[in-house]
Amino acid sequence: MLTRLFLTHPRSVDESYAEHALFAGRFAFRLFAAAGAATVHAIIPALFEKTAGNMITAMHDDMRNRGR
Repeated sequence: MLTRLFLTHPRSVDESYAEHALFAGRFAFRLFAAAGAATVHAIIPALFEKTAGNMITAMHDDMRNRGR
């Protein structure tokens, strides 16, 4: 049960638990930052016009190139 909860998925992407935790944690932080930029942009449209979109594109590229 513990192996399924904590190790099966990281192993499926060829990572250790710690490597996967670091990647996912960094990814979550970047999502929060993109959300913050998008929120500021929603209030003041002249600010962060492309920031959130650029961040999401970079994260998408990182996900696609993962393990290559």
